[in-house]
Amino acid sequence: METYKTILTKLDVRQFAPKKVPAEVKLKVLEAARASGTGNNRQEWRFILVQEKEMLKRLAEDSTSGGWVAGANFAVIVAAAPTPSFHLIDAGRAVQNMELAAWDQGVISGIYTGVNDEKMSKDFAIPSPLKPLGVVGFGYPVKKIVGKKNRMPLSELAFIDKLGNKFDPKKLS
Repeated sequence: METYKTILTKLDVRQFAPKKVPAEVKLKVLEAARASGTGNNRQEWRFILVQEKEMLKRLAEDSTSGGWVAGANFAVIVAAAPTPSFHLIDAGRAVQNMELAAWDQGVISGIYTGVNDEKMSKDFAIPSPLKPLGVVGFGYPVKKIVGKKNRMPLSELAFIDKLGNKFDPKKLS
């Protein structure tokens, strides 16, 4: 799929079919995370692939907002230390790359950040100072996904030169 089209059509979906995602796709998802840019090229994030059903259930139990992950084919925990200050941006970039790589292969995903830090760190052997920042669940959709987003128009979200200067595509130089 063309990158731009992938970005415009990718949706967060949290209902998964029982169909197994091949190992090659899981590898692409992890490689996409690893290829993500990081501040000062520090690469301080860590990725835990969770694929056993029992472990996916435990992941759901360690969540405050992601009980749905128990139905995923696999998930990835993204962990990082709270310093450097750009750790959240780095983690977000990795998550976006994973989700786009999966979508390109017909695999859907959803993310949640509501985790019980203490339980998840214990259950998945995440040592201090690393903290679980988010979890992405992956799998195949239960029905065909159209990929149509409900987004505000660009004219309400973008500005030229400073906030308040209404965006007008005719003014692009």
